[in-house]
Amino acid sequence: MTAYPAFVRIVEVGPRDGLQNEKSAVSVETRVTFIDMLSGSGLKTIEAGAFVSPKWVPQMADTDKVFAAINKKSGVSYPVLVPNEKGMEAAVAAGVKEIAVFAAASESFSKKNINCTIEESLERFAPVMETARRNGIKVRGYVSCVLGCPYEGDIKPEAVAKTARALYDMGCYEISLGDTIGTGTPVKTRAMLQTVMKDIPAAALAVHFHDTYGQALANILVALEEGVAVVDSAAGGLGGCPYAKGASGNVATEDVIYMLDGMGIKTGVDIAKLVASGRFIAETLGRATASKAAVALAAKTE
Repeated sequence: MTAYPAFVRIVEVGPRDGLQNEKSAVSVETRVTFIDMLSGSGLKTIEAGAFVSPKWVPQMADTDKVFAAINKKSGVSYPVLVPNEKGMEAAVAAGVKEIAVFAAASESFSKKNINCTIEESLERFAPVMETARRNGIKVRGYVSCVLGCPYEGDIKPEAVAKTARALYDMGCYEISLGDTIGTGTPVKTRAMLQTVMKDIPAAALAVHFHDTYGQALANILVALEEGVAVVDSAAGGLGGCPYAKGASGNVATEDVIYMLDGMGIKTGVDIAKLVASGRFIAETLGRATASKAAVALAAKTE
């Protein structure tokens, strides 16, 4: 019998990763309501936004106002994405307690996405990490394109391990490994994780799968089997990769919770309240939820 983790921490990325590619801006009020509903479901980590240029990511404008207005629950972390020193200064001014920085396992993706090499992107984080240390701010690291790149195709596990190790050595307490375009499959996922775990313990890893090819839950199951106990997901399956044609959103948090509940793995999340959160944001955006569990559970109560 496989020994699965007894508890899995969900990192809800809907309010940031899920909304950042929306075609139209989402109001501060809507984002605050969404985050507060997610907090009420029992989630312990909820990405609240990103201190990035509103010129490039208008959907994340006014993250400082969102952060100030949310009902910050005791024991809940509300990290924000920070790309550089300027963003870090804004995060410190806002009173943020946790940030996230991002790098890629693909040179081509790094150059297209943030206009620099992987090594250059890591060098940019040095002053960010120093400011975080001075201010007692936790830092989480993201590695994108861990199982495939829209420009390079398959990515070697060793490339993933190299970037992940660099972030870990810089002081990131946790490294989230992201299948940005959703092309990963279970066997590839296992090989990648086993390679990364030669350098980084499973306790310091998280997984972040997009569901483009319907492989996200299968890949998460493999990650659990390998000892990873932190999963990124987005209520309603929000999100997508603007650099990969046809890439769909993040795996839906509702679907992940339904699977974990059925496995007897604790998350501390009330699925009914979570479904209500996903329904709220889907209706606000004028679309149907991408969560199959949410659709099925709604049908049962009608």
